[in-house]
Amino acid sequence: METNPAFTGARCTACDATVDGDDVAGRCPSCGGVLDAAYELDAVDLEPTTLAARTTRSQWRYHELLPFSPEAAVTTMEGGTPLVPVPSLAEELGVAAVYVKDEGRNPTGTIDDRGQSVAVTAAKRAGASDVALASTGDDGQSAAAYASRAGLDSHTFVPSRATFTNKAMVNVHGGDMSVVEGRIDAAASAFADAVAEHDEWHPVQALSTPYPHEGLKTAYVEIAEALDWETPDRVIHPTGRGAGLHAFRKAARELDALGLASGTPKLYAAQAEGCAPIVRAFEEGREAYEPWDAPDTICGRIEIPDPAGGNLALDAIRETGGGAVAAPDPETLEGATSLAGTAGLELSASSGTAVAAAYALAERGELDADDTLVLVNAGAGSKDDDVLRSHLMSKGI
Repeated sequence: METNPAFTGARCTACDATVDGDDVAGRCPSCGGVLDAAYELDAVDLEPTTLAARTTRSQWRYHELLPFSPEAAVTTMEGGTPLVPVPSLAEELGVAAVYVKDEGRNPTGTIDDRGQSVAVTAAKRAGASDVALASTGDDGQSAAAYASRAGLDSHTFVPSRATFTNKAMVNVHGGDMSVVEGRIDAAASAFADAVAEHDEWHPVQALSTPYPHEGLKTAYVEIAEALDWETPDRVIHPTGRGAGLHAFRKAARELDALGLASGTPKLYAAQAEGCAPIVRAFEEGREAYEPWDAPDTICGRIEIPDPAGGNLALDAIRETGGGAVAAPDPETLEGATSLAGTAGLELSASSGTAVAAAYALAERGELDADDTLVLVNAGAGSKDDDVLRSHLMSKGI
């Protein structure tokens, strides 16, 4: 069987409409809202001992919480990334423990590999010949890799500021790439125009279907398992579109319902000060974000002025009692390079926002001495080597 028997279709996060069937695609047909994969959790029999006995370390070891079976999966063994303790940072912050979930160790060096594995699996099952997305870089590279694995053509629209590594590897994986002058909004506009002209293109960017963020949630499941099914107190996630925070909340809810890990951690959005629509909405107490007019940050991966999952991220933050922090670029780059220099970890420039946010929360007195804190590194530092080294050079190093 190619689908998970417990997978029932999808539920709209906006209007609560349900879409039945195992080949759900796109957004809500009623209101255009983001769809979540839905499961009959009472039919899921999953125990820690069952997982401990499985030899595979890929995200598909949690197939009971994914729409498709491992046999149907388009996978390059994404997942199984380490949860690395950083005791020196815990001491600095005055908390019991700090861990970094190091997603830079995925096949293409990004957490997006988890999402693209599930999204491309869905596209292949649906009979698609092509997949397409607008991307700041990482998920475009990932989509090209997984499309090549599945024997599909890929079409990626990236802004000119996307990193050389991302652009080069899209082509190396055989993907078709359009480099659009400007920032992500220009790339998204070009993508929308192209999709309107190509009915055969299957969108795979985050939140465009239920599947990309369904893959992202396995990173949280791995965190919980690595902590012996103890829920961490706080998780700080570098945030662009908001898909990661929504996915982590969904995962925590499912683990709680299954009795694997109780409750949810406090979730925090870490954004760049020069593009922080989610942080601004949170701080101003608004229910919905407003697009950011003039984005200006070195953190291109999370420079998303109009995030599709912005309101979902706000919901996740507020529901869990978390928060949101906007980090200035110098503090972000210092956060990434400091962990490289003291803990041997290679964080992407954008993921330095999580480190900067942790320091900011400590300074505000929002952390507790007995906290277990998890910082998400969403991508490999090697993709931003020039940006990170330039920061060191500006300090005379």
